[in-house]
Amino acid sequence: MGRFADEPEEQSRPLTDRAPVPIAAAERLRAVPGVRDVVADVAFPALLPSGAPVTGHGWESAALRPYRLSAGRAPQAPDEVVLSRAPGIAPGAVVRIQADGPPRAYRVSGLVAEGPPAAFFTTATAAALDGRPGLADALAVLGDPDEDALRAAVPGLAVSAGAARGDAEDPAVAAARPDVVELSASFGGVAAMTALVVVGGLVVLSVRERAREFALLRAVGATPGQVRGRLLRETLRVGAPAALAGGAASLGAGAALHAAMVREGVLPKGFGLSLGPLPVLAAVAATLLAATATALLASLRVSRIRPVEALGEAAAENPRLPRWRVVTGAAFLVVGLNALGFSAGATGPAASVSIGGLVISLIVATAFLGPLVARLGNRVLGRAARAVSPVAGRMAQHAAGSAALRAGSLITPVALAVAFAGVQLFAQSTVAHAARTQAREGNRADRIVAAAGPGLPGGVAEAVRRLPGVTAATPVKRTTVVMAVKELGEKNLRSLNGSGVGAGAAETLDPGVSAGRLGDLRGDAVALSRDVAGGLGVGSTAPLWLGDGTRIRARVVAIYDRGLGFGDVLLPRDLVAAHSSSPLDDHVLVRGRADLGPVTAAYAGTRVLTPGEFQAGLSQEVRLQGLVSLLVVAAISGFVLIGLVTTLALATAARRREFALLRLVGATRRQVLRMLRLEAAIVLGTGIAAGTLIAAVTLTAFAARVTGLPLPSVPPLACAAVLLGVAGSGTAAILLTARAVLRRRTPPSLS
Repeated sequence: MGRFADEPEEQSRPLTDRAPVPIAAAERLRAVPGVRDVVADVAFPALLPSGAPVTGHGWESAALRPYRLSAGRAPQAPDEVVLSRAPGIAPGAVVRIQADGPPRAYRVSGLVAEGPPAAFFTTATAAALDGRPGLADALAVLGDPDEDALRAAVPGLAVSAGAARGDAEDPAVAAARPDVVELSASFGGVAAMTALVVVGGLVVLSVRERAREFALLRAVGATPGQVRGRLLRETLRVGAPAALAGGAASLGAGAALHAAMVREGVLPKGFGLSLGPLPVLAAVAATLLAATATALLASLRVSRIRPVEALGEAAAENPRLPRWRVVTGAAFLVVGLNALGFSAGATGPAASVSIGGLVISLIVATAFLGPLVARLGNRVLGRAARAVSPVAGRMAQHAAGSAALRAGSLITPVALAVAFAGVQLFAQSTVAHAARTQAREGNRADRIVAAAGPGLPGGVAEAVRRLPGVTAATPVKRTTVVMAVKELGEKNLRSLNGSGVGAGAAETLDPGVSAGRLGDLRGDAVALSRDVAGGLGVGSTAPLWLGDGTRIRARVVAIYDRGLGFGDVLLPRDLVAAHSSSPLDDHVLVRGRADLGPVTAAYAGTRVLTPGEFQAGLSQEVRLQGLVSLLVVAAISGFVLIGLVTTLALATAARRREFALLRLVGATRRQVLRMLRLEAAIVLGTGIAAGTLIAAVTLTAFAARVTGLPLPSVPPLACAAVLLGVAGSGTAAILLTARAVLRRRTPPSLS
């Protein structure tokens, strides 16, 4: 892929399955100087009688892993096995182990106490159970040979050494890495922009509230440079320890997030954690740079005014919004609308990533145009406040309207909290709801035979098909396919979720075929969802890479609409199984009301589910897929709420002179608090309305692109929790701070 007059663009995506290697290549590797031995390693899933999954190997593979015999001896006969971590089983016992077929009896010749759960057979038995004669998952070279010599001995095969051996041994780790990097970059950018908005708003508000102090310094002879220097030194003195403390805390938070992702199965167990000082130092530097730059910009106007005008300028707020703020806010509004168009045209992960940029753009526009938004909200909500309490409401409306700059600074974190939390939470719920709905509407099976262990042997579907009363039995095997997808006029390699489906697919599932026939799915044919078809039609050729890296030119036989429920790619089951590390199926869709008991009795680890029970399992998988997003959203939303509370508390505490004046002219403490409650309703209500509008626009565009309908899925309880959390924390920050200021019996001096 490339662009006109440019160098061709190279893209790569990791594979989810190992490409098998010929065992015959081991002889050429043994001839390389420095090679002591070469072990042909095979690995296949198996199931013990207890239902515990294990990985099957040949006994020679034990030398490659931390396995040592603790009892008995190595397997020597075809019906012997060595087990690891098998409590209650002693050498000489007979166990029934299921691989790709019905369970077979094996005599336990030995036990190993260390290492992951595994079953070791003789070399010949392991090769037979693996089902790929003459092939192995990898050739492990023992010794200290030269890497270039190894590559020369086996041209066409990849040679991995050092840390790269981990990706070769566990492809799931390599497959997860790009997704984690993309997710981290996406949320990292959103988190950085969020921090800049929150920190910048706090600094600007702090400088504005200290305008009288800076005016006094100018009046007594301080130069503009001295005022700015003092402010910058104060910012660094306060910000540096806080940034370092946050950076240190981020290491523990990152470790906890990694542990949660591994525990829930979002990341493979072999996905290691890398903690270092460089990201922390970069975050500290970026935060301090943003804080000092914001402080410098905020102090320009205060430090430039003449000394004789300083106190007068500080006493009254300029009601007019500077032209540069209006222009900048309008520019970010245009950027947000462009991001809205991008979100409407993007597909898959690109659409999900784009909504973060859309929210931030609209929030920054709100920050620059905040005073205008505050005045608009004051006109609408101020009338409601006056209707509730004529005297206190009028005072609240006047207070909110006379300090539009301050109100605008308060509206921004409120809108940010509502918009960010709402968009990220409800975008995920929209996708999950659409996936569940499409899977439910497209399921034609009466029951589903599912695997309680690593998968179902290939004979399960055939055994079900032979039962009286079964009209169709379709084995389904999940896979990942790499394909060039056209997005916004450009082609990008993407890893797509898909399935291999067997005979009878047209009778057991309905992916919403809009063109072509699902019954033609055989050989090297493929069916694509509309989201990834990108202009391809029935009869077109789609180049793609299967799970083990085999490139095929698949013939498109159908285009369907329910890509969220069935994946973006449907392939023949036999084609997927032939290019997968494991031949096992994930489940079998059954049409008919036959008794499936004989099948579950013959094969271990099988269970029969109703469509409802099967959908519940899919919902759990979707929830786990969104776990990372939820954890990151919770972390960023927590930071936003902290910034919101701090901003509101700071702004309220800075009004102690205003409160003192109200007390001196006869207002009671209760009347002042009542005014503040109504003013909080005006300011917070305006911010919540702005955030809700941003979230509504974003989610509507996202839902229209993902589901085809501009109707996002918004759980009422989650929505109420977001709104009440923002409104409650904001109100508490204002009123608790005001109570502390008003607690003094004697009002402070107004001088």
